[in-house]
Amino acid sequence: MRIHCVAGSAVGALGACAALAMGAASPAVALGPEADLAYHGTVSMDAGRVDLRLTPQNHGPSAVDDATVRLRWSQPLAVRQQLPEGCARSGVRTVVCRTGALAADGLGAEIRLRVRLREVPSEVSLTIDTLWSGGAVDRNHANDRQQVLALDTGDSYVF
Repeated sequence: MRIHCVAGSAVGALGACAALAMGAASPAVALGPEADLAYHGTVSMDAGRVDLRLTPQNHGPSAVDDATVRLRWSQPLAVRQQLPEGCARSGVRTVVCRTGALAADGLGAEIRLRVRLREVPSEVSLTIDTLWSGGAVDRNHANDRQQVLALDTGDSYVF
């Protein structure tokens, strides 16, 4: 087995590379900057229309140039949608949105999204998670993976 180490890597990564070259087990060292992404906001549903307000946050320690949040509904979305700039449909039930730059210990720009469901169910579940973190390593997935249940009442549910 050949091990290739990249010049200019972090000291910890070089040590891990040396350990691998000597036959050690896989290291628990991050090979990129570390960031802790989180998503907070509200979701409401009324007559098959779902309104989402989501604010991305980065607890650091490193800034992230851009990231992608994935939004998956438990019900299929209507075929036609008007999505805001930076968001795109990626499946029958899925939309992805860019977060933009996220400073360390900072908030990103709020993402506002209104989608129509194909039918008018009495409830819908929304799963929110990070699809891409801009090359940063996020070791804490407790705050970047959310699941919210919204009833068809028009009430806002906070996550």
